[in-house]
Amino acid sequence: METHLERLGLALKKKVSTVLPHEYKPELDVSKECDEEEVSQYHQKIGVLQWAVELGRVDICTEVSMMVAHCAMPRKGHMDAVWHVFAYLKRHDKSKMVFDSRSPTFLVKTNELPRPDWSDFYKHVKEQVPHDAPEPRGQAVELTAFVDSDNAGDTMTRRSRTGTFLFIQNTPIVWFSKKQTSIETSSFGSEFSAMKTAVEMVEGLRNKLRMMGVPIYGPCNVKADNMSMVRNSSVPESQLKKNSNSIAYHYIRERAAAGVVIINYEPIGSNVADMLTKTQSGTVR
Repeated sequence: METHLERLGLALKKKVSTVLPHEYKPELDVSKECDEEEVSQYHQKIGVLQWAVELGRVDICTEVSMMVAHCAMPRKGHMDAVWHVFAYLKRHDKSKMVFDSRSPTFLVKTNELPRPDWSDFYKHVKEQVPHDAPEPRGQAVELTAFVDSDNAGDTMTRRSRTGTFLFIQNTPIVWFSKKQTSIETSSFGSEFSAMKTAVEMVEGLRNKLRMMGVPIYGPCNVKADNMSMVRNSSVPESQLKKNSNSIAYHYIRERAAAGVVIINYEPIGSNVADMLTKTQSGTVR
């Protein structure tokens, strides 16, 4: 990377503390469009960054997702921002990810959370388990998901961003940051959309584990920091006041009734999914 920059007479910035330039908004960039060769270079650099995210650089996940959205028509400013990400990686190259096989240590354990009676609303719905799954063996694992969304974070389209962290025991397994496909008019709506995405991912992970013969301990403990959304998802008697969210509303509640998930509140300060919905701040230099 640096060799390529040297050929251009450039160099990576030093003392970079933020993933993207301070207060940079890719969607507002109106700099000159890249030529054909620069577009190819942009795609290559984005591919490298996506692999870095897949390999565990969760700290750049949101920013890389934002830059991927401009692959169709990158601009000079977008290319500069990508080089900024590489400068950040060069300075912050000691990151570690801990794989902890111990059970989660929450103040309230999953089996101690209240289980509401959903029978009046979804009758006797049960989780759909693959019929050809092998017999589970070994110690059962606990699943935890943290979910968050920003509200109208994209300043051009006003679409929100979904962020989800999935853990098996105390180990992060899946991290997801993506702009939502529809525009929500409230934080309640964007949080519900994010929760639907997270529950779909939880279902997929549970089925994958079962097909590998891994036993699962109880429902997945899903944590979110929007109390209105948590109540609508976990209290049977709650009523939805916005019909536009009705599909996500019933999908999430039915999965809660089936024992796939159990949804509870997590304060904003400890919801780790927050880092997957907005760019990270740092010391401005």
